[in-house]
Amino acid sequence: MSTLHVLSHSPFGDERLTSCLRVIGANDGLLLSGDAAYALQPGTAPFTALSTQGLKLFVLAEDAQARALVVPDWAQAIDYPAFVELSIHYDKVNSWL
Repeated sequence: MSTLHVLSHSPFGDERLTSCLRVIGANDGLLLSGDAAYALQPGTAPFTALSTQGLKLFVLAEDAQARALVVPDWAQAIDYPAFVELSIHYDKVNSWL
């Protein structure tokens, strides 16, 4: 069973990203939205953790743009219709509230 994990909180304020990375499976995907997009700041621990995981990583394009973040080539910027498609593609969606 595959899961789309959705994070929206800054990785610098709590441990949601770290917890997610401990349980994410090989068939799972991770979507960064809102302040979770800050995980894509180069030179930070969250950026390093994400870049070495080999994840199916997605970020809402408008959230990355609003935070002046460049989306690395190992992540995919998506819009809201693509988010809906991802939600349908995966067996379940887990929002890390």
